[in-house]
Amino acid sequence: MLSAVPKSLKEQNRWQIWLIIAVNSLFLYGVVEANAIEIDGIRSIFTDASKLVPFGLAVVVATVLNGLLPASAKARLVFLKWRNPLPGHRAFSRCMSADPRIDPAAVQRAIGGPLPVDAVEQNQVWYRLYKKVENDPAISQVHRDFLLTRDYTALAVLFLIFYGGAGYYSSPSLKIATIYAVLLLIQCIVVRQAAFHYGIRFVTSVLARIGTNPTRREKKA
Repeated sequence: MLSAVPKSLKEQNRWQIWLIIAVNSLFLYGVVEANAIEIDGIRSIFTDASKLVPFGLAVVVATVLNGLLPASAKARLVFLKWRNPLPGHRAFSRCMSADPRIDPAAVQRAIGGPLPVDAVEQNQVWYRLYKKVENDPAISQVHRDFLLTRDYTALAVLFLIFYGGAGYYSSPSLKIATIYAVLLLIQCIVVRQAAFHYGIRFVTSVLARIGTNPTRREKKA
């Protein structure tokens, strides 16, 4: 299913996840310790960044935070659906018709039968198609982008809850704490929207690639 991902893609995203956590942590430090919303405050934070967040510790923190939520919970956060949240559950009933790159007849030939209607079956059939083209560079890239923004969405929610709460508890200024919380909320909304579009793009890119991949019978002809 869509949540089953190659380990290599996660490893490629690890440094970006670390950077996301490091920047958010440093910004929280600035909000708590000084008026970090001012330019001088932000500059001073990044000047001392190497002292505040050792690289090795940041990688461990990234791994722990990213593992707090299972893949199913992350999918629900991104697609805002409790049951069958993944776009693969709607690959043939909704996603396919919205992308002009996809040839439905070619996809049906690749499946070898009628297009599935049940949501669970749609995701299962889509996943089988994905496994045929998972090593295609275009598919790998959009998959990696989806994984990064999906994990970033989960982290953004955690930042909003825990970092936002810490800002209100520890910041010397209620105004600064409120501005900081609003910025965290904006981050959450923007990243979630990006993950949503990357997820849909991932599903439709697989179907489009399958549609242009000749079947064994066509190759012989």
